[in-house]
Amino acid sequence: MTSAVQDLLAILDLEVLEQNLFRGRSPQVGWQRVFGGQVIGQALVAASRTVEGRSPHSLHGYFLLPGDPKVPIIYDVERIRDGRSFTTRRVKAIQHGQPIFTLSASFHIDEPGLSHQMAMPDVPKPDQLPSESDIRERVMPLMPDPVRAYFERERPIELRPVEFKRYMTRDGLDPYFNVWIRATGTLPEDPAIHQAVLAYASDMTLLDSTLVAHGRTVFEREIQAASLDHALWFHRPFRADEWLLYAQDSPFAGGARGFARGSIFTSDGVLVASVAQEGLIRHRPDLAIPALPKK
Repeated sequence: MTSAVQDLLAILDLEVLEQNLFRGRSPQVGWQRVFGGQVIGQALVAASRTVEGRSPHSLHGYFLLPGDPKVPIIYDVERIRDGRSFTTRRVKAIQHGQPIFTLSASFHIDEPGLSHQMAMPDVPKPDQLPSESDIRERVMPLMPDPVRAYFERERPIELRPVEFKRYMTRDGLDPYFNVWIRATGTLPEDPAIHQAVLAYASDMTLLDSTLVAHGRTVFEREIQAASLDHALWFHRPFRADEWLLYAQDSPFAGGARGFARGSIFTSDGVLVASVAQEGLIRHRPDLAIPALPKK
């Protein structure tokens, strides 16, 4: 298990303060604000620890304020309903006396029913794409500095973008983005951990897909980007330490907001989760680094 995965599991292992009350911490890696996927994952863990015998099937969250990575986050779980088939929880993430994020999560018993799914996109498999070591050697020298810095950092989630060349052009492309994802080390067997890790990973690239049509990325200084809300539905069991295809598209952007949705498949084409998100993608040319004067 990599140190990055160990750190992620430690971050998701919340401290119990009191019944329905938990405390989470953030990694001290110099970020100015807490990564949204971390708050989603921690809030899901907090909700799950108040439910027995049922798995989450959906969650809906709103980001209210930027999180401060220097102080802990308190998760206050409200037990809304315990029904015969469904259980509902509401979670409030608090820092400095104010809510920074709210989550509603629904849990369901395992029961049979009608079944269908959409087909997985026909894309190259992970072993047909450049590995992270290949990207470091062959692709990174061509990438802009912020993108290169992101891929050089040790991360708990490995990413293999299918359309990785989008990071090397300013041309607008069709508004879809396919990325293979998996944890960089073997995870414990507990399905709740795999669900929390996928919740964490589901926020990593989704907002960036809203910029594909414009030839931009969230790494650019003049793009002010932030997740506004996030919805995730779990359909079938999966392992987050095995390759999953995150097929993303962006049907709409406007008014400084972008909307994106994602379908997550196992490598053999089973649809295991769906995601939707709206985020801020404000274009701020005044924040661009000014060009050096010509000599």
